[in-house]
Amino acid sequence: MTTPTVSSTPILRTALVWSGVMTAALVVIGGIVGFLTAGTPGLWSALSGVLVAAIFLGITAASILIANRWFGDELYVPIFFGIVLGGWILKLVLFIVALVLLRGQSWIVPMVFLLALVVSVVASLVIDVVVMMRMRLPNVSDTRLPTDVEEGERRTPNPEAGDAASGV
Repeated sequence: MTTPTVSSTPILRTALVWSGVMTAALVVIGGIVGFLTAGTPGLWSALSGVLVAAIFLGITAASILIANRWFGDELYVPIFFGIVLGGWILKLVLFIVALVLLRGQSWIVPMVFLLALVVSVVASLVIDVVVMMRMRLPNVSDTRLPTDVEEGERRTPNPEAGDAASGV
Protein backbone atom coordinates (compact mmCIF):
# COMPACT_ATOMS: atom_id res chain seq x y z
CA MET A 1 0.00 0.00 0.00
CA THR A 2 1.39 3.40 -0.91
CA THR A 3 1.33 6.28 1.52
CA PRO A 4 -1.04 9.01 0.36
CA THR A 5 0.56 12.36 -0.42
CA VAL A 6 -0.92 15.69 0.59
CA SER A 7 -1.40 17.91 -2.45
CA SER A 8 0.21 20.88 -0.71
CA THR A 9 3.54 19.07 -0.27
CA PRO A 10 4.99 20.00 -3.70
CA ILE A 11 3.98 23.62 -3.14
CA LEU A 12 5.71 23.79 0.24
CA ARG A 13 8.82 22.06 -1.10
CA THR A 14 9.01 24.50 -4.01
CA ALA A 15 8.60 27.45 -1.64
CA LEU A 16 11.38 26.11 0.60
CA VAL A 17 13.74 25.57 -2.33
CA TRP A 18 13.16 29.05 -3.73
CA SER A 19 13.46 30.55 -0.25
CA GLY A 20 16.83 28.81 0.10
CA VAL A 21 17.97 30.25 -3.22
CA MET A 22 16.72 33.68 -2.17
CA THR A 23 18.52 33.39 1.17
CA ALA A 24 21.80 32.54 -0.55
CA ALA A 25 21.42 35.51 -2.89
CA LEU A 26 20.51 37.87 -0.04
CA VAL A 27 23.45 36.67 2.05
CA VAL A 28 25.78 37.70 -0.78
CA ILE A 29 23.99 40.95 -1.66
CA GLY A 30 23.30 41.91 1.96
CA GLY A 31 26.87 41.15 2.96
CA ILE A 32 28.27 43.33 0.18
CA VAL A 33 25.87 46.22 0.84
CA GLY A 34 26.34 45.95 4.61
CA PHE A 35 30.13 45.96 4.25
CA LEU A 36 30.08 48.93 1.86
CA THR A 37 27.80 50.99 4.12
CA ALA A 38 29.08 50.15 7.61
CA GLY A 39 32.24 48.09 7.27
CA THR A 40 32.69 44.74 8.98
CA PRO A 41 29.91 45.33 11.56
CA GLY A 42 27.55 46.09 8.65
CA LEU A 43 28.55 42.82 7.00
CA TRP A 44 27.79 40.82 10.15
CA SER A 45 24.57 42.74 10.75
CA ALA A 46 23.28 42.02 7.24
CA LEU A 47 24.24 38.35 7.46
CA SER A 48 22.54 38.05 10.85
CA GLY A 49 19.36 39.73 9.62
CA VAL A 50 19.09 37.50 6.55
CA LEU A 51 19.81 34.31 8.48
CA VAL A 52 17.37 35.14 11.31
CA ALA A 53 14.63 35.74 8.73
CA ALA A 54 15.47 32.54 6.85
CA ILE A 55 15.32 30.42 9.99
CA PHE A 56 12.01 31.85 11.17
CA LEU A 57 10.37 31.68 7.75
CA GLY A 58 11.58 28.14 7.11
CA ILE A 59 10.31 26.69 10.38
CA THR A 60 6.63 26.98 9.45
CA ALA A 61 6.91 25.35 6.01
CA ALA A 62 9.25 22.68 7.37
CA SER A 63 6.90 21.87 10.25
CA ILE A 64 3.97 21.48 7.85
CA LEU A 65 6.04 19.20 5.60
CA ILE A 66 7.06 17.10 8.59
CA ALA A 67 3.46 16.92 9.83
CA ASN A 68 2.22 15.89 6.38
CA ARG A 69 4.12 12.62 6.75
CA TRP A 70 1.29 11.40 8.96
CA PHE A 71 -1.38 12.07 6.31
CA GLY A 72 -3.79 9.17 6.15
CA ASP A 73 -3.25 8.23 9.80
CA GLU A 74 -6.34 8.37 11.98
CA LEU A 75 -4.49 10.80 14.28
CA TYR A 76 -3.30 13.02 11.42
CA VAL A 77 -5.20 16.15 12.47
CA PRO A 78 -3.99 16.26 16.11
CA ILE A 79 -0.45 15.32 15.02
CA PHE A 80 -0.50 18.01 12.32
CA PHE A 81 -1.68 20.78 14.63
CA GLY A 82 0.64 19.63 17.43
CA ILE A 83 3.69 19.81 15.17
CA VAL A 84 2.71 23.14 13.59
CA LEU A 85 1.85 24.69 16.96
CA GLY A 86 5.13 23.34 18.34
CA GLY A 87 6.92 25.04 15.43
CA TRP A 88 5.23 28.34 16.25
CA ILE A 89 6.16 28.03 19.93
CA LEU A 90 9.73 27.22 18.88
CA LYS A 91 9.77 30.35 16.71
CA LEU A 92 8.52 32.47 19.63
CA VAL A 93 11.19 31.11 21.97
CA LEU A 94 13.94 31.50 19.35
CA PHE A 95 12.78 35.05 18.61
CA ILE A 96 13.05 36.04 22.27
CA VAL A 97 16.45 34.35 22.56
CA ALA A 98 17.67 36.10 19.38
CA LEU A 99 16.51 39.48 20.67
CA VAL A 100 18.21 38.99 24.02
CA LEU A 101 21.45 37.77 22.46
CA LEU A 102 21.65 40.39 19.70
CA ARG A 103 20.50 43.41 21.72
CA GLY A 104 23.36 45.72 22.49
CA GLN A 105 26.02 43.76 20.62
CA SER A 106 28.85 46.00 19.44
CA TRP A 107 29.05 44.25 16.06
CA ILE A 108 25.37 44.89 15.21
CA VAL A 109 24.46 47.97 13.19
CA PRO A 110 20.73 48.20 14.00
CA MET A 111 19.63 49.85 10.73
CA VAL A 112 21.53 47.36 8.54
CA PHE A 113 20.17 44.45 10.58
CA LEU A 114 16.61 45.79 10.34
CA LEU A 115 16.81 46.43 6.60
CA ALA A 116 18.29 42.99 5.92
CA LEU A 117 15.55 41.41 8.03
CA VAL A 118 12.75 43.36 6.31
CA VAL A 119 14.11 42.73 2.80
CA SER A 120 14.40 39.00 3.57
CA VAL A 121 10.85 38.79 4.89
CA VAL A 122 9.41 40.71 1.93
CA ALA A 123 11.38 38.58 -0.55
CA SER A 124 10.13 35.42 1.15
CA LEU A 125 6.53 36.66 0.99
CA VAL A 126 6.94 37.45 -2.71
CA ILE A 127 8.29 33.94 -3.30
CA ASP A 128 5.36 32.42 -1.39
CA VAL A 129 2.85 34.43 -3.43
CA VAL A 130 4.51 33.55 -6.76
CA VAL A 131 4.71 29.85 -5.87
CA MET A 132 1.08 29.78 -4.72
CA MET A 133 -0.11 31.60 -7.84
CA ARG A 134 1.77 29.28 -10.22
CA MET A 135 0.90 26.00 -8.54
CA ARG A 136 -2.50 24.62 -9.39
CA LEU A 137 -4.27 23.30 -6.34
CA PRO A 138 -8.03 22.76 -6.37
CA ASN A 139 -10.15 24.49 -3.75
CA VAL A 140 -11.04 21.12 -2.31
CA SER A 141 -8.21 18.63 -2.37
CA ASP A 142 -7.23 15.44 -0.61
CA THR A 143 -10.87 14.52 -0.05
CA ARG A 144 -12.88 11.49 -1.01
CA LEU A 145 -16.57 11.52 -1.63
CA PRO A 146 -18.59 8.54 -0.39
CA THR A 147 -19.71 7.90 -3.98
CA ASP A 148 -16.17 7.80 -5.40
CA VAL A 149 -15.23 4.49 -6.92
CA GLU A 150 -12.10 2.87 -5.51
CA GLU A 151 -9.33 2.27 -8.01
CA GLY A 152 -9.86 -1.12 -9.59
CA GLU A 153 -13.50 -1.41 -8.49
CA ARG A 154 -16.36 -1.51 -10.96
CA ARG A 155 -19.64 0.20 -10.45
CA THR A 156 -22.57 -2.17 -10.56
CA PRO A 157 -25.76 -0.80 -12.09
CA ASN A 158 -28.82 -0.37 -9.93
CA PRO A 159 -31.96 -1.21 -11.96
CA GLU A 160 -34.30 0.21 -9.29
CA ALA A 161 -32.64 3.61 -9.58
CA GLY A 162 -33.01 3.64 -13.35
CA ASP A 163 -29.29 3.57 -14.13
CA ALA A 164 -28.49 4.03 -17.78
CA ALA A 165 -25.91 1.25 -17.52
CA SER A 166 -28.62 -1.23 -16.60
CA GLY A 167 -30.61 -0.60 -19.77
CA VAL A 168 -33.76 0.43 -17.87
